[in-house]
Amino acid sequence: MRIKLTLIVIMSGVLSASLGATSGVAQESNVPASESMHRAGESAGNAATSAGHAVEHTYHGAATALKDTAITAKVKTALHENKSTKDSDIHVTTIAGVVALTGSVPSSEVSEHAQHAAEQTTGVKGVKNQLAVAPTAAH
Repeated sequence: MRIKLTLIVIMSGVLSASLGATSGVAQESNVPASESMHRAGESAGNAATSAGHAVEHTYHGAATALKDTAITAKVKTALHENKSTKDSDIHVTTIAGVVALTGSVPSSEVSEHAQHAAEQTTGVKGVKNQLAVAPTAAH
């Protein structure tokens, strides 16, 4: 019987140490084996919860990036199909549904058309219009 109890204490100590439990749990000689096992179980539960949260955050980050890529493609398509904006040098990036328009356009009207096209795109939460109006060359 004493060998089983010693084995339980040793196993709980190994489990506690491998799961990052508080130091000294397995070394406390006055702690019953059941308490030591309980602490090891709590540590395992905490480790599993932390791992679950990490997986969830990774999933949501990947899902957001995928949505942003789709929004960027839709906005670029809308700008290319718009006769006012199709020949302009407009760069599109999307972060968390917010589209940023950068580059240069020939007039403020073209800038407004680009912003409107982006705002009308499904999934867009906001638009940062950072387009510069390029000076026209005098002929």
